[in-house]
Amino acid sequence: MRSGDEMLQQIVEKSALDTDFRQRLLADPKNTISGELGITIPESMSIRVHESDMQTVHLALPPDPTITEEQLEAISAGLCCCW
Repeated sequence: MRSGDEMLQQIVEKSALDTDFRQRLLADPKNTISGELGITIPESMSIRVHESDMQTVHLALPPDPTITEEQLEAISAGLCCCW
């Protein structure tokens, strides 16, 4: 089983090389990632993809320490968007 970091790296690398994939990722991240990685992302999980530019900085915070049991299971399964 691949780690979350490996899956993230695969997505980022492909988005840098494949313009069509990048546009699909921006438009429909959940289905694009599911298809690329061959995984099922829980319906309750949302994924947001942000495209960086020279004027915008994106800061990803770690999960809230009051996460639910379901969220904790998703994280431990490598399905968390906070890889």
